[in-house]
Amino acid sequence: MLYHAHEMQRAWLNGASAWASIASEMLGNPANPMGYFGLGPAAASALEVFAHATQSRGKPEFGIDAVNVDGQPHAVIESIVLNKPFGDLLRFTHDGLDDSSPKVLIVAPMSGHYATLLRGTVERMLEHSEVYITDWADAKMVAMREGSFDLDDYIDYIIDYLEYIGPGANVIAVCQPSVPALAATAVMNAAKHPATPATLTMMGGPIDTRCSPTTVNDLAMERPIEWFRQTVIATVPMQYPGHGRRVYPGFMQLASFMSMNLGSHLMSHYEMFKHLTAGDDASADLTKAFYDEYRSVCDMTAEFYLQTVEEVFQKHSLPNGTFVHRGKPVDLGAINQTALLAVEGERDDISGIGQTKAALDLATGLAKSKKQYLLAEGAGHYGIFNGSRWRTKIAPVVEEFIAKHARKSKAQLKQVA
Repeated sequence: MLYHAHEMQRAWLNGASAWASIASEMLGNPANPMGYFGLGPAAASALEVFAHATQSRGKPEFGIDAVNVDGQPHAVIESIVLNKPFGDLLRFTHDGLDDSSPKVLIVAPMSGHYATLLRGTVERMLEHSEVYITDWADAKMVAMREGSFDLDDYIDYIIDYLEYIGPGANVIAVCQPSVPALAATAVMNAAKHPATPATLTMMGGPIDTRCSPTTVNDLAMERPIEWFRQTVIATVPMQYPGHGRRVYPGFMQLASFMSMNLGSHLMSHYEMFKHLTAGDDASADLTKAFYDEYRSVCDMTAEFYLQTVEEVFQKHSLPNGTFVHRGKPVDLGAINQTALLAVEGERDDISGIGQTKAALDLATGLAKSKKQYLLAEGAGHYGIFNGSRWRTKIAPVVEEFIAKHARKSKAQLKQVA
């Protein structure tokens, strides 16, 4: 019933959004004198804000047409290089790169938003690297015949992607995937896998949520896992290809995130209203662009969501040494080849300070020279991987870290050969 109620609400809001958009355009028409006097401009702006806030959104495009490298524009080529039921592997490159350019796999979160949330991450790393990114599927669009998808599958997918990219790749895990990416790295190091990554950068990841717990961590700990199973899990309705699949709906995740910072979101929309009323369309468009991405949500499988809540946030399996993959314990002490970089934001309200850094202490078999930590001053969770701080302060550190350890990794490969 949860999903059906949402679909009914969405159908009503789609109609309301359409009428609000029409009314806003009529009031804003230069030929309409009411748009110049009294409440006309304010009413038109209010209707436009409402229309934008309530319209339906699909999967966004990356839309990275070109990147500037040293002042020179380069056309970007985007392609799907590996197709899998629950997530494609996308590749971004341009003619300014050569064979010596590092290969970077960005592991996007499977947390209700599409991989396009990391558009800024891809665009910045693409300047000097051949970039791959995990383009996770919307679970409601995956037919039941494709089976299930849980944390074990997530780890397997990361390994499959690295096998495709080949030896010497570098991994950047943003937020939630820091846990499965670290586990996959441990599994590959232990097996001496030829595609073991040269470096792993974890950004704002919940490796050990007992360190500086946030509101998100507290919410996960307040309820038993059965409460989540019975309260927030829904069945995909008939109109979608994945009908019958049990999922954690994206609209539930969005509502949760919006409620955490409701005051900030309301203020953002009020500022948008003021910009529109004043005729400052450029400023209003910036806010619209952010919410176009932020409100574009997708579902995740119930088994993946519930396992993540239980293993990562409730049992703390990875730092406790009880995390298993395909029935076998994951030994973080087995990481002895892959260099690790932990990046945290000073003002991160999703993953508190120390949660990602914990990975460095857990990798007991890794030389200290292969461990690095960066605390990004003034950065919130989103600012770690997007925006000016990411582009000018954090990305250069990540690039330098990759360059330093990728060279060593290539030298080791030559010695083995």
